[in-house]
Amino acid sequence: MYVFSFEKLEVWQNARGLILDIYKLTGKFPSNELFGITSQIKRSSSSIATNIAEETSRNSNKDKAHFLTISYASAMETLNHLIIAKDLNYISDIDYIESREKIEKICNQINSLKKYYLSKE
Repeated sequence: MYVFSFEKLEVWQNARGLILDIYKLTGKFPSNELFGITSQIKRSSSSIATNIAEETSRNSNKDKAHFLTISYASAMETLNHLIIAKDLNYISDIDYIESREKIEKICNQINSLKKYYLSKE
Protein backbone atom coordinates (compact mmCIF):
# COMPACT_ATOMS: atom_id res chain seq x y z
CA MET A 1 0.00 0.00 0.00
CA TYR A 2 1.28 3.46 -0.93
CA VAL A 3 2.03 5.84 1.94
CA PHE A 4 1.23 9.46 1.14
CA SER A 5 3.65 12.19 2.17
CA PHE A 6 1.36 13.63 4.86
CA GLU A 7 1.21 10.23 6.58
CA LYS A 8 4.97 10.40 7.11
CA LEU A 9 4.82 13.77 8.89
CA GLU A 10 5.22 13.55 12.65
CA VAL A 11 2.94 16.56 13.08
CA TRP A 12 0.14 14.80 11.18
CA GLN A 13 0.67 11.62 13.22
CA ASN A 14 0.44 13.66 16.43
CA ALA A 15 -2.69 15.44 15.21
CA ARG A 16 -4.23 12.08 14.33
CA GLY A 17 -3.49 10.86 17.85
CA LEU A 18 -5.15 13.96 19.27
CA ILE A 19 -8.31 13.23 17.27
CA LEU A 20 -8.48 9.76 18.79
CA ASP A 21 -7.99 11.22 22.27
CA ILE A 22 -10.74 13.79 21.67
CA TYR A 23 -13.18 11.11 20.53
CA LYS A 24 -12.47 9.11 23.70
CA LEU A 25 -12.88 12.19 25.91
CA THR A 26 -16.12 13.29 24.29
CA GLY A 27 -17.58 9.85 24.84
CA LYS A 28 -17.87 10.90 28.49
CA PHE A 29 -19.65 14.19 27.74
CA PRO A 30 -23.37 14.49 28.57
CA SER A 31 -25.66 13.30 25.79
CA ASN A 32 -27.35 16.71 25.65
CA GLU A 33 -24.02 18.09 24.36
CA LEU A 34 -23.96 15.78 21.34
CA PHE A 35 -24.79 18.60 18.92
CA GLY A 36 -23.02 21.27 20.94
CA ILE A 37 -19.47 21.18 22.24
CA THR A 38 -19.06 17.46 21.45
CA SER A 39 -19.64 18.03 17.76
CA GLN A 40 -17.58 21.23 17.68
CA ILE A 41 -14.49 19.78 19.35
CA LYS A 42 -14.55 16.68 17.15
CA ARG A 43 -14.71 18.80 14.01
CA SER A 44 -12.03 21.27 15.10
CA SER A 45 -9.60 18.52 16.15
CA SER A 46 -10.17 16.69 12.88
CA SER A 47 -9.54 19.91 10.97
CA ILE A 48 -6.01 20.13 12.39
CA ALA A 49 -4.92 16.90 10.70
CA THR A 50 -7.08 17.48 7.63
CA ASN A 51 -5.44 20.79 6.80
CA ILE A 52 -1.97 19.35 7.37
CA ALA A 53 -2.83 16.62 4.88
CA GLU A 54 -4.26 19.14 2.41
CA GLU A 55 -1.14 21.29 2.73
CA THR A 56 0.97 18.49 1.27
CA SER A 57 -1.03 18.55 -1.96
CA ARG A 58 -0.35 22.24 -2.65
CA ASN A 59 2.28 23.33 -5.12
CA SER A 60 3.44 26.66 -3.77
CA ASN A 61 5.06 27.22 -0.42
CA LYS A 62 2.68 30.15 0.14
CA ASP A 63 -0.32 27.82 -0.27
CA LYS A 64 1.29 25.25 2.03
CA ALA A 65 1.80 27.94 4.70
CA HIS A 66 -1.83 29.04 4.28
CA PHE A 67 -3.19 25.57 5.08
CA LEU A 68 -0.85 25.32 8.05
CA THR A 69 -2.30 28.61 9.29
CA ILE A 70 -5.78 27.09 9.07
CA SER A 71 -4.52 24.01 10.90
CA TYR A 72 -3.09 26.19 13.68
CA ALA A 73 -6.39 28.06 13.97
CA SER A 74 -8.22 24.74 14.33
CA ALA A 75 -5.82 23.80 17.12
CA MET A 76 -6.70 27.03 18.92
CA GLU A 77 -10.40 26.29 18.44
CA THR A 78 -9.88 22.81 19.88
CA LEU A 79 -8.02 24.25 22.86
CA ASN A 80 -10.86 26.70 23.46
CA HIS A 81 -13.37 23.84 23.50
CA LEU A 82 -11.16 21.91 25.93
CA ILE A 83 -11.02 24.89 28.27
CA ILE A 84 -14.81 25.15 28.22
CA ALA A 85 -15.18 21.39 28.72
CA LYS A 86 -12.91 21.64 31.76
CA ASP A 87 -14.88 24.63 33.09
CA LEU A 88 -18.06 22.56 32.77
CA ASN A 89 -16.37 19.61 34.51
CA TYR A 90 -16.78 17.39 31.44
CA ILE A 91 -13.08 16.48 31.58
CA SER A 92 -10.65 16.05 34.44
CA ASP A 93 -7.72 18.34 35.14
CA ILE A 94 -5.37 15.54 34.09
CA ASP A 95 -7.14 14.98 30.76
CA TYR A 96 -7.16 18.72 30.17
CA ILE A 97 -3.43 19.12 30.88
CA GLU A 98 -2.48 16.10 28.74
CA SER A 99 -4.59 17.32 25.82
CA ARG A 100 -3.30 20.87 26.15
CA GLU A 101 0.31 19.66 26.09
CA LYS A 102 -0.39 17.65 22.93
CA ILE A 103 -1.93 20.72 21.28
CA GLU A 104 1.07 22.84 22.29
CA LYS A 105 3.44 20.31 20.70
CA ILE A 106 1.36 20.14 17.52
CA CYS A 107 1.25 23.94 17.33
CA ASN A 108 5.03 24.16 17.68
CA GLN A 109 5.43 21.61 14.90
CA ILE A 110 2.96 23.45 12.66
CA ASN A 111 4.79 26.74 13.23
CA SER A 112 8.16 25.15 12.46
CA LEU A 113 6.87 23.67 9.23
CA LYS A 114 5.21 26.94 8.26
CA LYS A 115 8.45 28.89 8.91
CA TYR A 116 10.30 26.39 6.74
CA TYR A 117 7.93 26.94 3.81
CA LEU A 118 7.94 30.72 4.19
CA SER A 119 11.75 30.77 4.26
CA LYS A 120 11.70 29.12 0.84
CA GLU A 121 9.54 31.86 -0.74
